[in-house]
Amino acid sequence: MIRSELLAAISKDNPELRAEEVEQVVDIFFDEISQRLSEGGRVELRGFGAFSTREREARQGRNPRTGEIVDVPAKRVPYFKPGKEIRERLNQEQ
Repeated sequence: MIRSELLAAISKDNPELRAEEVEQVVDIFFDEISQRLSEGGRVELRGFGAFSTREREARQGRNPRTGEIVDVPAKRVPYFKPGKEIRERLNQEQ
């Protein structure tokens, strides 16, 4: 599902909300999660999961085109840990 499909699904399930309101709420939701993660925080949504960041150490990589060894700097990457309810729901549908 892409962003536009998410907005359409929420709008369909909530006809009392205007499309602009749905888009604004979704934008605020994603902005808040992004802001907290950029500050090194964690966002926990009970029953769904938790967003956090993980540290990746600096390492040496290889340019696949040239084969040249390059230094890859350390960085933070987003991480999502699904909650128990969502894990159970996914496993029921198999």
